[in-house]
Amino acid sequence: MASTLLGPAEIRDLADLLGIQPTKKLGQNFVHDGNTVRRIVQAATVPSGTAVVEIGPGLGSLTLGLLEAGAVVTAVEIDKRLAEQLPETVRLLQPGADLTVVVADAMKVTELPSSPTHLVANLPYNISVPVLLHFLEFFPSLERGLVMVQAEVGLRLAATPGSKVYGSPSIKAAWYGAWSTAGQVSRQVFWPVPNVDSILVAYDRREPKGTEAERAVTFELVDAAFQQRRKMLRQSLSVVFGSSAEASDAIERAGLPATGRGEELTVDDFLAIARVRLADAGE
Repeated sequence: MASTLLGPAEIRDLADLLGIQPTKKLGQNFVHDGNTVRRIVQAATVPSGTAVVEIGPGLGSLTLGLLEAGAVVTAVEIDKRLAEQLPETVRLLQPGADLTVVVADAMKVTELPSSPTHLVANLPYNISVPVLLHFLEFFPSLERGLVMVQAEVGLRLAATPGSKVYGSPSIKAAWYGAWSTAGQVSRQVFWPVPNVDSILVAYDRREPKGTEAERAVTFELVDAAFQQRRKMLRQSLSVVFGSSAEASDAIERAGLPATGRGEELTVDDFLAIARVRLADAGE
């Protein structure tokens, strides 16, 4: 049986054909191991017929794995050369597979031809968190996801309060759902071999924790708290409230100690402070 996925030789041939020289600066690392691709697809839990959005499909390694499993894939690709080649690659290896390619900057996409329920992607290391949060904000149809990211980033996304890597990405991601690590990925399955480790991170969406206005203020408070993460909340949040005294008052009315630090708070704690701020503003 002919292979329906890309191997090392096919990856290099496609790159040569398109005149692409992967750069670490752009986070371009192509997966060339079929077993790894199938492991990712299996971990993503995408039954046949699942509507999946893939961000940055590149040469199509993961795309082909998703299509092989019967997924209906919408791939968002900013590079026109890659976007034009991908349907051709799919036609050669998996004729009849259901693929739609959207040529666009993933950070600017606010509409898709369909409503995907799953997000599965090998995210470029340099934009992984911003693009992930963007899609979660604009596509509430996304129920589940599995992303491959730099290990350091993945551990932050799945971190809990009090841990050393807990931070702004942890809290913002928790607004949308529950996150967990789902396995490591060897550097050797990429071309070129990256100088960082990769990890799989899974999420399950929850009901929205609050309104859009509440989300915006919550995220503003989170950013302020972690810009000065070693300072007490009454100091770090003073830039939002106008003074440390006003910040202390709002934090305490939310039922939290003003002497605490951002790394100790859950997303619900920050939301409680946000609601006090909005109530004071009459919103």
